[in-house]
Amino acid sequence: MIGPAPAKLNLALVVGPLGEHGKHELLTVFQRVDLADRISVEPASATVVEGFPEDTIVRRALDALEAPHGWHARIEKHIPVAAGLGGGSSDAATALRLANAQLDDPLPPAELGALAAQLGADVPSFLEPGPQLGSADGSVLEPLDLPQDFAVVLLLPAGAAKESTAAVYRAFDRRSGADGFDTRKEQLRDALQQVRTPRDLAALPRNDLARSPLAADVLVAGAFRADVSGAGPVVYGLFDDPADAARAARRLRHLGRTWSTVPAWYG
Repeated sequence: MIGPAPAKLNLALVVGPLGEHGKHELLTVFQRVDLADRISVEPASATVVEGFPEDTIVRRALDALEAPHGWHARIEKHIPVAAGLGGGSSDAATALRLANAQLDDPLPPAELGALAAQLGADVPSFLEPGPQLGSADGSVLEPLDLPQDFAVVLLLPAGAAKESTAAVYRAFDRRSGADGFDTRKEQLRDALQQVRTPRDLAALPRNDLARSPLAADVLVAGAFRADVSGAGPVVYGLFDDPADAARAARRLRHLGRTWSTVPAWYG
C-alpha cells in the first residue's frame, strides 16, 4: 500500500511551562498542507525501511505495531528535514495507518492514536482528518472547522541550521516564555471562535517558540499572515489564492528554498 505523508503547519503555537512528565504544556493549531512525502508499506519476513537512511521513527512505528511478520517500507522524501513541518512524524503516522490496514485484525482508531502518541506528541494529529487543535503536549486533539480556501508559501531560509527542538525549548525556558500562558491560551481559543474566512486566521496568536525576521519579507510579498512553523526554521505565509502564492514563492527564492502549496485534508 502507498499513501501520502503531508507536512503540517502550526498556525498558532502557544507554549506553557514544563510539566511533571518532562514535556511542555501547549495549545497549537495543526494544519496539513499538500507538500507530502510518499510512504509505501507491505508485509515482509523482516522489517526493512528504505529510501531515507536517516529514518528511525518509521522503523519504531512499524516495530511498535504487533504483527506476525515484518514490513518492507519505502520513504520518498519531499518535505525538508528538521524544518518545523513534522515530516518524520507524518511519515510515522502514515506508515502506521498503512500497516494497520493490512492486519487481519486492525487496531481501532483510538488504540492506533494511543500507539502514535508513544512515538511523538504530534504523530496522532496526522491520523485525523482536517485541522486539529492540539493540547496537553499536543497529543490531545479536537477537530477544528477552519476555512481551507487559501494558499501557502513555505520558505526554508538559505543556510538555515536548525537547533534541536530540545535546545529551542531550553531557550524558551531561559527567557521565561511560559509567563502568561493561561491568558494566551484563552486568547487563542477566543480567536478560533471568530474565524469565518481565511483572512481571520491572521488574528491567531504568534508562535511562542520561534520567530524569524523573514516573516516580514513574506508579508511584503503579499501574505496576509506569516510566521514560523513549530520550532522552525521554515517560515510560512498564507495567501488569498494559489496564483498569488506562486508569484510570492518566485519572489522569495533569493532568501532560500520555497514551495507554493495549499491545505490538505487527508491524514
